Amino acid sequence: MTLALVTGASGFIGAHVVRALLAEGVAVRALVRPGHDAAALAGLAIETTQGDVTDAVSVQASMSKVDVVFHLAALYVLEQSRAVEARAVNVQGTRVVMEAALNAGVARVVHTSSVAAVGHASADGAPADEGSWTDTRSFAGPYEASKYASERLVQRMVAQEGLPAVVVNPTAPIGPLDLKPTPTGQLILDAARGSMPGYMTSAGLNVVHVRDVARGHVLAWQRGVVGERYILGHQEGNLTLRSIQERAATQAGRSGPRWRIPYVVALAYAQADERLLSGLRGGRVRAPVGGVRLARYRMWFDCRKAVEQLGMPQTPLEEAFSDAVDDFAARGVLTRAV
Repeated sequence: MTLALVTGASGFIGAHVVRALLAEGVAVRALVRPGHDAAALAGLAIETTQGDVTDAVSVQASMSKVDVVFHLAALYVLEQSRAVEARAVNVQGTRVVMEAALNAGVARVVHTSSVAAVGHASADGAPADEGSWTDTRSFAGPYEASKYASERLVQRMVAQEGLPAVVVNPTAPIGPLDLKPTPTGQLILDAARGSMPGYMTSAGLNVVHVRDVARGHVLAWQRGVVGERYILGHQEGNLTLRSIQERAATQAGRSGPRWRIPYVVALAYAQADERLLSGLRGGRVRAPVGGVRLARYRMWFDCRKAVEQLGMPQTPLEEAFSDAVDDFAARGVLTRAV
């Protein structure tokens, strides 16, 4: 039986990749950080091993008898104060995993990058594709910079060291099991709660069901070409932030946002939040500066390559929004409007 190692297995996308692999009859070994909440993996017939992607010893030990590695472990943070931490996990951790895979003679690696490394729609609204790279002069925050650097690292190792890696670049997945939640999940949750009365007209995301993204990972392993990158998104998923908020609110029986928030106002609030307000909440940042800076752009993408070459599914968007809101409600973190 094929054995897959999944780093970041307890995360939002990772937990769904584990399920997609099990559905294929693949044995799964999940690398989980000591003390980390692995609730998303509860009840699954998998092997769990403790380790950290920044620790070469534990990572190398986890590679024993592994056929394929899915490297999803990453620190998704937008606060500038966590830039050093983001680089340690997302760049140095990726180097550790890739070197361990080479040393172990793993047949294939699927590296989960991000569309943060691809860029955004052009000024005329044309979506970006796999041939695009983020302009390094315009990084919005530490996550974008570190994911760009980690993907460049993987691509160099493919070209120079023969690393058998395929790269996938997920857009903005939504759906069940977003337990933390992710920044995109928080956006959906806040809109469904009716706690986001405003919107930024410049902002946009490509939204996709998380199960499609997980399936895309498996297909990248099975059908992807070493050295290629595949944007895992939805062909009809390029939506404005206002539309995303409205769809989430509608699923919960609420009205969407009413007021347009100018970029300068949002940025000023974010700076105050990171420097002052977050301290009053025990360090929790609600509006990171990096997130607001990203909202200057429409993160819209052409996803045809993964659909046509890999066969990535395209679950209807309304089902994705429904599944996301239903899961928040089922877990008691959201009360629907009567």
